[in-house]
Amino acid sequence: MNAQTITTGPHPHVGMWVTADGRIRQELLPTGRYEEARDGRERAYTGRYTVTGDHIDYYDDLGFTATGDVRDGVLYHEHLVLYREH
Repeated sequence: MNAQTITTGPHPHVGMWVTADGRIRQELLPTGRYEEARDGRERAYTGRYTVTGDHIDYYDDLGFTATGDVRDGVLYHEHLVLYREH
């Protein structure tokens, strides 16, 4: 019996997300890490994340946790609303 390897591309939520005013930019990296810039301050927050369906759990390097949900192509991350940057 041969083992079969299935490869897939990055999760569809991987990429750059940004608030409508551009002040907050959050990049979900294909490595399971994220980087968030705020008001021009690069890497203001960093950490890891996991995805279950359209739900995202964030584990910040500073020790706090947060959640987000993607609905209709929009990321609702705690009190933020972020849109996919194209």
